[in-house]
Amino acid sequence: MAKSKTKAIKNVKPLIGCPPMYKTPEEMQAAIDKYFADCDQVTPALDVNGNPMLYKGQPVLLKEPTPYTVTGLALALGFKSRQALINYQVKDAFNDAITRAKLKIEDYAAQRLYDKEGSNGAKFTLGCNYQWKDTQSIELTGKVSVEAYLKDCEDSDEF
Repeated sequence: MAKSKTKAIKNVKPLIGCPPMYKTPEEMQAAIDKYFADCDQVTPALDVNGNPMLYKGQPVLLKEPTPYTVTGLALALGFKSRQALINYQVKDAFNDAITRAKLKIEDYAAQRLYDKEGSNGAKFTLGCNYQWKDTQSIELTGKVSVEAYLKDCEDSDEF
């Protein structure tokens, strides 16, 4: 028999998954807080004198606030997908921070239901990400006569 030319590799630990992105919940919470602060940041348009420009009494904005989204949070935290953030939420140490952040995003979407510009997007995200349901209830009233139906069936030549 021929000897195998493969050498055994010693003292190598098997790799199991990627190293954690955040070492502590506080580190992750700081990144979450930065995401929300960045979303809330606005940039007003200024005139030549450095004063904010107004239109109908409201400041003109060069950068509007960015909507809160789970996908945006995942990107800001350095995850490669929305699902990766959701998977990270399973870790006990990080569960509270991620759950609170997602609750803030859900609250933002729920508030957008009350303005005409954001209501369709809010309905979509609440239905897809938070299992909200838009149900409709239909109540039927009346009588069903089984005897009359059976009599009609007996009289019919179809059976």
